[in-house]
Amino acid sequence: MEEKLAYIEDAEQPIAMHPKKFALWLFIVSVVMIFAAMTSAFIVRQGEGNWLEYDLPNILWYTSGIILLSSASMHWAYLSAKNDQLGNLKIALGITVVLGLLFLVGQWFSWEALVERDVYFVGNPGGSFMYVFTGLHAVHLISGVIFLIIVLISSFRYKIHSRKMNTMEMCATYWHFLGGLWIYLFVFLLLNH
Repeated sequence: MEEKLAYIEDAEQPIAMHPKKFALWLFIVSVVMIFAAMTSAFIVRQGEGNWLEYDLPNILWYTSGIILLSSASMHWAYLSAKNDQLGNLKIALGITVVLGLLFLVGQWFSWEALVERDVYFVGNPGGSFMYVFTGLHAVHLISGVIFLIIVLISSFRYKIHSRKMNTMEMCATYWHFLGGLWIYLFVFLLLNH
């Protein structure tokens, strides 16, 4: 009888993940697949010729810096929640929301800069891809800002703290993913425009 009890005590726990986190990871994988397919299509189409050559707007350097800063402020928010520093959590989330909105404004200005260079959505595929990449990323970033605002409101209602981190972890994961995705796209465009 003692052998059976010892065996049961040593049983390994199955790997488990919260269903919402699992759904988030599935969503992230699907977004990665979409952008991987689009960057592949970009390379294939560029190789066919008839490709518009243009300089990337300088503002993309600034928006890249903004997204990196927002990732740092999101990490500060995560650490603040984990350590029950609720005042810092609210400040860090607020900063991240503002930086996310600044990034979106910067993307709008980058489109204006493209128009000034006679690069349009319709016409040459070189310009079209630029609008699709930045526009699709902006759509995902808007969803990230909405998620941030929901988490910020939850922090004011004291629903985010060290014993209730699921939503905070999901928001941080998604935000860092969006930042990493932008850096990938920016470097890709720098190397392939």
